[in-house]
Amino acid sequence: MKLDAKEEAMLAGDLGRPKQWAMHHMVKVGRMFDADDFVQISQAHMMADPESIGSAGLEFVEDIADNPEPERRVAVPMITDPRGVDLNYYRPLGQTEDMADIERRFIAACGKLGILMTNTCINYQTIMPPVLGEHVAFGDTGVVIYCNSALGARSNFEGGPSALAAGLTGRTPRYGLHLDRFRQGTHRFVVRQQPEGLTGWGTLGAVIGAKAGSYWAVPVIEGIERVPNSDEMKHFGAAMASYGSTPLFHIIGITPEAPTLAAVGATNLAVADITSDDLAQFQSRFGARGDAVDLVVFAAPQLSLAEMQTVADLCDGRELHDTTAMIVCTSPSVYADSARLGLVTRIEATGAKVLEGTCFYNQYAREIGEANGWKRLLSNSAKIVNILGGYGYNTALAPMEKCVASACAGRIV
Repeated sequence: MKLDAKEEAMLAGDLGRPKQWAMHHMVKVGRMFDADDFVQISQAHMMADPESIGSAGLEFVEDIADNPEPERRVAVPMITDPRGVDLNYYRPLGQTEDMADIERRFIAACGKLGILMTNTCINYQTIMPPVLGEHVAFGDTGVVIYCNSALGARSNFEGGPSALAAGLTGRTPRYGLHLDRFRQGTHRFVVRQQPEGLTGWGTLGAVIGAKAGSYWAVPVIEGIERVPNSDEMKHFGAAMASYGSTPLFHIIGITPEAPTLAAVGATNLAVADITSDDLAQFQSRFGARGDAVDLVVFAAPQLSLAEMQTVADLCDGRELHDTTAMIVCTSPSVYADSARLGLVTRIEATGAKVLEGTCFYNQYAREIGEANGWKRLLSNSAKIVNILGGYGYNTALAPMEKCVASACAGRIV
């Protein structure tokens, strides 16, 4: 790989051991993907929940953070994905003190490195959205696909160590979606039934992701009759990434890089229809009306302030069924606004719990399910019902209003 003078200095250790490790790591990643050089990034976003990093990962980050060299701090603004433990509320969920201790120590290490503990997967709605053409190093799949597609920024899926290395160096290898040629369309879909609501957009994204089926696939979508709002685009992209490992899509006439088919090289691609039968077949994979519900979850992605208001409105005057729990996950910044506006109080008056800075699937979902006897789970997120099937849950998918009603009835309504 071609390195500039500063990159050579980091690799040689002239700027300290943490940056030397980071450059060694990034050179290996770059060689893996045949990158010619590095691209400078403006910000980084790291996934590193305690369930994923464990004790070994924690000790690795602490070793970097405890280095006395001042150059150990990150070179660009760096933020974090949702945590695995809400330290204000974890024992009632069945999380252990060991889980909480990993979280506390990791937060302390990140502070020494200058990492901002934003604890969110909706940073594009709450923190610092990137702009068209901006090169970033983001980790969360929902974050990457939204920022690439809806905003026109440029990022690959960065694993935790790679995101940390990018933050420390301010660079990432120039491969994949940092290059124009990999942002061109590879598959062309025409939507024949318009999506409705967040779950409808999530279902459509899941179907397209499953059909595309590859990280290197770039779906080009026609037939969408109106511009989706931010939350609809959020659920659409998160589900597509979950079911297809897809980091980028284009909607013709809507997303910024796709004013026309020709702009994304899709004019001559074969056309595949997305029909009402495709959407119905996807929905049929999940629980049905009348099935009992142990737990209703709103998460993955975390809820925006607008979604929090919708949940609060749906909760007014209601109580959860004795056999059903409900968990709502949002970012710390949205939680603060929701608390100030009384939304948290209105939601929790039902017996539900709003968690701050976490997301359900990365907070030891299997362990807390076993601790509470939760098996049958309902959500409006196509992404989370996909993930949690692998954690031992029997999942069901329904719109938000039906989720709240089901939580109060104890069964899918």
